[in-house]
Amino acid sequence: MDAYEYSELLKKLTIKMENIKNIVKPDNIIARLDEINEMQQDSDFWSDAKRASTISQEKTKLERILEKYEQAHASVYDAVEYFEMAKAESDEETLEMLYEEADSLNESINALEVQMMLSGEHDSNNAIVSIHPGAGGTESQDWASMLYRMYLRWAERKGFKVEELDYQAGDEAGIKDVSFIIKGENAYGYLKVENGIHRLVRISPFDSNAKRHTSFSSVMVSPEIDDDVDIVIEDKDIRIDTYRASGAGGQHVNKTESAIRITHIETNIVVQCQNDRSQHKNKATAMKMLKSRLYEYEMEKKQSKLDGVEKSDNGWGHQIRSYVMAPYQQVKDTRSNIAYSNVDTILDGDLDKLIEGVLISQST
Repeated sequence: MDAYEYSELLKKLTIKMENIKNIVKPDNIIARLDEINEMQQDSDFWSDAKRASTISQEKTKLERILEKYEQAHASVYDAVEYFEMAKAESDEETLEMLYEEADSLNESINALEVQMMLSGEHDSNNAIVSIHPGAGGTESQDWASMLYRMYLRWAERKGFKVEELDYQAGDEAGIKDVSFIIKGENAYGYLKVENGIHRLVRISPFDSNAKRHTSFSSVMVSPEIDDDVDIVIEDKDIRIDTYRASGAGGQHVNKTESAIRITHIETNIVVQCQNDRSQHKNKATAMKMLKSRLYEYEMEKKQSKLDGVEKSDNGWGHQIRSYVMAPYQQVKDTRSNIAYSNVDTILDGDLDKLIEGVLISQST
């Protein structure tokens, strides 16, 4: 790196810090922290334990955000100052040190920008993910299983935990349906951009003529919401079906109808769970999944009205990304409009840059 390249990087990082400032709103955070500190001085504040706990958690979160912002702000503007001084004094040693630290500085500011974007009401929550293959039988079912593996590998890379809720194997290969929870900090904030239709173009391993095939699968992501979120589901609003859970065969096959499928009649949202031998536990989990899906559905409807777009009732959303494996290698997201050539590594769970590109494009 030379002086010109470093100068351009600093310009870019300065613009990023302004973008982060607009997201963080540090003046508002300082004002709110002052307000909370004043509230905590009042002896009556601690008499309502639940309210005191909620506000104290808010204070901790705001302090953490403000500290990260102030550290990043200082890092960038200190770098600008040191660079100008070193350039003016022809201090090659300091310039070389700044150049060596450039990549680290750039990565830390990019990471902070993404973290600050994950400030939505439920961004910090766990994510409930469902994958459904489109029409096309074995081909689409195999594509759904590839997506499932991709998210499992991504979760593993992030150190997140995964709990499988429902798994329906395909007749020949792949999966007919899968639902699972990814548990980790900001899991929903990251994965909410995965909501929609994923398209695959490849030479089919199931076609003896080695022809190119196009397959589609839908990915639906909703936040795992707390019980105190006010979503009322009455018995008349749903239909509950039981069925025998699938198993590996032999002694592992569940011989009772413990698996649960719940259909919300008005929206036609369907959730199912078979991860426990207890029908009651599966029903409780399925109801939690339904509440999360209904919450996401209502949020999408509100956003659609704000955007002046009519929400589709089929629940399949829209095509968000294409994964092309033949005749060339490319993954391209329709929202960031960025193309990546490392298809294999993305399918192996290396999703962060792709997700961050979408988050950044949606914030600008």
